[in-house]
Amino acid sequence: MATSTSNESTVRAKREGAVLTLTLDHPSRLNALDWPLLESFLPQLRAAARDRTVRVVVVTGAGKAFCAGGDLKACMEKSAANPGAAFYELASVFHLCVEEIRWMEKPVVAAINGVAAGGGFSLALACDLRLMAKSASLKQAYTSAGLAYDGGSTFTLPRLVGMGKALEMAMLDEPVGAEEALRLGLVTRVVPDGELAGAAAALAEKLAGKAVGAIGRVKRLLNGSFDHGLEAQLELERQAISDASDTPEGREGVRAFVEKRPAKFQG
Repeated sequence: MATSTSNESTVRAKREGAVLTLTLDHPSRLNALDWPLLESFLPQLRAAARDRTVRVVVVTGAGKAFCAGGDLKACMEKSAANPGAAFYELASVFHLCVEEIRWMEKPVVAAINGVAAGGGFSLALACDLRLMAKSASLKQAYTSAGLAYDGGSTFTLPRLVGMGKALEMAMLDEPVGAEEALRLGLVTRVVPDGELAGAAAALAEKLAGKAVGAIGRVKRLLNGSFDHGLEAQLELERQAISDASDTPEGREGVRAFVEKRPAKFQG
């Protein structure tokens, strides 16, 4: 199994087979989202989306945090007289990253190794599946800093926990531990701290062996499902299943079902 590591200093990329792991790598700042980190993260997400040999992306953090959110100090230093301009600029780059994750037609897994706060909270929610270390925690943090959400969490959070709970989290901003996050449906699975990397690798490998093209089509349908009426959604589904059936992946899956054997999806 080939393994390669990039020379990026703020986001480290490691390739193992069909799985690409992107590690936010600024542990002294708890992997806070600043311009250098996001400008490193965005092209790597774009490259992963285009690379057909990458079937699954894992996002995690170096050190004791997943991501402590936007670098508020950097924003203030960039434009103390007009911080709104700096926040707007930083959010613009961050949102391009979120869009790449949401619209990437392959699974994206967050391995939440420590605190995910503010933009880190939004980043984790943007991923398709979330594994969380037992000692990790989630915190929206925005309203406690006098700020509104960014990173798409007003889109993802109510879809995961419902509007009532989303409003409660916004108003009270209480930290959410791993077990509570699992109960609320914010994360897929909780694992012991020392087993997170292995669990994420195993899940990613399992996903890589599945019909990733079909998963991507369903991901796209689900992303838009709240914006369409039933008739429009049915038409999108009809076109998607028709298109999927014409792909090598679709033909193999149907043949395997008819022949009562496991499907072999090769990408």
